[in-house]
Amino acid sequence: MEVRNHTLVTEFILLGIPHTEGQETMLFVVFSVFYLCTLLGNLLILVAVMSDSHLHTPMYFFLCNLSVLDIGFSSVSTPKMLANLLVRNRVISLGGCISQVFFYHFLGSTECLLYTVMAYDRFAAICHPLRYTTIMNRRVCALLAAGTWFTSSFHATILTTLTFQLPYCGSNEVDYFFCDIFPVVKLACGNTLIIETVSFTNIGLVPMMCFLLILASYILIVIAILKMHSAEGRRKAASTCVSHLSVVTLFFGPCALIYTQPSLSEVLVTPVQIFGNVVTPMLNPTIYTLRNKDVKGALKKLATGQIVSGH
Repeated sequence: MEVRNHTLVTEFILLGIPHTEGQETMLFVVFSVFYLCTLLGNLLILVAVMSDSHLHTPMYFFLCNLSVLDIGFSSVSTPKMLANLLVRNRVISLGGCISQVFFYHFLGSTECLLYTVMAYDRFAAICHPLRYTTIMNRRVCALLAAGTWFTSSFHATILTTLTFQLPYCGSNEVDYFFCDIFPVVKLACGNTLIIETVSFTNIGLVPMMCFLLILASYILIVIAILKMHSAEGRRKAASTCVSHLSVVTLFFGPCALIYTQPSLSEVLVTPVQIFGNVVTPMLNPTIYTLRNKDVKGALKKLATGQIVSGH
């Protein structure tokens, strides 16, 4: 009710991707292919893991959570972006804009926290193999996964509430291809200091804490691997971490590039955001499939109709 009372603007206009005039059709085709591959790839991983009882382990449970996140995260902005490119309809309702801000930060924060949980899972598996099944039992896995979703929903609710309790009574043109906090807040008529301060703190603090915890986990993992006497054991332990390290790099790498090179931020922010919203969710299932014999085996069983049920 507060949003309605304080907001005179009832819809926004998304100005879209800058400097792409005349390239809309080509971009529509490219992004459509990426989005369809994202949906198909992540759905295949979900079906493969759920249908094969050998994959009912903590690592694949978290991978299923990641697949759901990738489908949701890419769906926050991509369908509207495709509609804008195809029919040039740049209008988005106030409710649609609120939804984009909430789900972008909800799913983005959940993915960040989930990568941290997945790093802890690899740490437990490699550094404490004899106690792994006790440490990462079903109850712990469920609590860790639920914790990432719940914490992120709280985080996103605060950011979205602070953003849309501001009065919007002037221009309604969002200079971006989807509704995010900073492009939207620029249009506010009131004092934006609180939301800008909270956003910079929260959006910077959550990834930084997650990155440091992931880094700490992998330092301990590397030490444990180096202490192994068997070359085969070292190779096998390292191979289970390669996929996770790859997707973590894809997630944190672009963010680090923007925040460590402020002079390039204006140039990089849009392509990097498009990469994170459209390309990374498509690459994640590919990385886990190409690097993982178990997932490839489950997909082959699906293709040949050999569904393995749990007993």
